[in-house]
Amino acid sequence: MTTALITGSTAGIGAAFARRLAADGRDLVLVARDTERLNQQATELHDRHGIEAEVLTADLATDEGIASVEARLSDPKRPVDLLVNNAGFGNKGAYLDVPMVDELKMLKVHCEAVLRLTSAATAAMRERGRGGVINVASVAAFLPRGTYGASKAWVVQFTQGAAKDLAGSGVRLMALCPGFVRTEFHERAGMGTDNIPNWMWLDADKLVAEALSDMARGKSVSIPDPRYKVLLGAAKVIPRNLLGGISSRTGRKYGPTR
Repeated sequence: MTTALITGSTAGIGAAFARRLAADGRDLVLVARDTERLNQQATELHDRHGIEAEVLTADLATDEGIASVEARLSDPKRPVDLLVNNAGFGNKGAYLDVPMVDELKMLKVHCEAVLRLTSAATAAMRERGRGGVINVASVAAFLPRGTYGASKAWVVQFTQGAAKDLAGSGVRLMALCPGFVRTEFHERAGMGTDNIPNWMWLDADKLVAEALSDMARGKSVSIPDPRYKVLLGAAKVIPRNLLGGISSRTGRKYGPTR
């Protein structure tokens, strides 16, 4: 039986990945900061699907937390076949309104942790000649949206570059770029969502199903909904300065799209 490790597994997109992969018969390593929620999630998935669900409490905003997950991914006796780098958060406020310590914390989770965990996972996978990594980014990666968008743009570029370098090794990498998803993401960041049109919201379970389908087809970037594909296509022809103004205003009102 294969094993998947999911960061940020207890809510939102991470929880949707856990449900789907458990239903597919994969054993899981569940990573998050809240041990109580992790244990509850592991018990529910084990009882429902009969899979083994390991709990790993780690804060990916710290070196110790990242190192503990690196060690698990590198363990040759307990191989991980799929890594889902999902952990992330958003800061409320425009650039210079957000404290620098919070900006740096975001970059550590979105960039440093993704780099280190992807590297640990793919090094082990390349030796075995198989495996996959899904790095959860955002459609904000393609829009001028301050630090959040910049960090997610880094995730997309890094993932595409690593996928190219590992082509032919049996290891596949994909950046997943969702739009607005009904999760705890915005609530945790203190961001209002009342004015976001209903048509812009995505279902986490459907998103995960499309992402896994794109992964199976060998895509290195997944935008899992036709609506957002159209929006991003239109964004390519809108003047950059106008797009930046629209995106900036939306970002202050709604926060990151995740």
